[in-house]
Amino acid sequence: MSKKFLIASAVLATLAPAAAFAQSGGAAAGAATGAVGGAIVGGPVGAAVGGVTGAIVGGIADQQQPEFRQYVTTQKVPSYTYREEVRVGAVLPESGVTYHEVPAEYKVKGYRYTVVNNTPVLVEPSSRKVVQVIR
Repeated sequence: MSKKFLIASAVLATLAPAAAFAQSGGAAAGAATGAVGGAIVGGPVGAAVGGVTGAIVGGIADQQQPEFRQYVTTQKVPSYTYREEVRVGAVLPESGVTYHEVPAEYKVKGYRYTVVNNTPVLVEPSSRKVVQVIR
């Protein structure tokens, strides 16, 4: 058991800087986060599986974020004023926020976007949780 913990700790230590660096989202962040979570739960094999799963669930790819931000600007989506920090994991209120479909070319299924404090964000519609902040 302690051997698994040591291996998981080593994987975590290796991937933690990558996860922090890739905080902006996308497949890279999803892969890093999934790998870290998988390593903690299942050791090296869990890291590999978690990395792949995290990449699949990722948001808008880093290289597409400027283009998506420009798209949102052209749509003239009104900004919702949020009193708290706009961050991944924040839960938006039930009313007052309007969600929009993400165009197919961004390859993001199951999420919607909105603008909060003049910042585009991806949101998981059923929980209203911010899953990616577009920088």
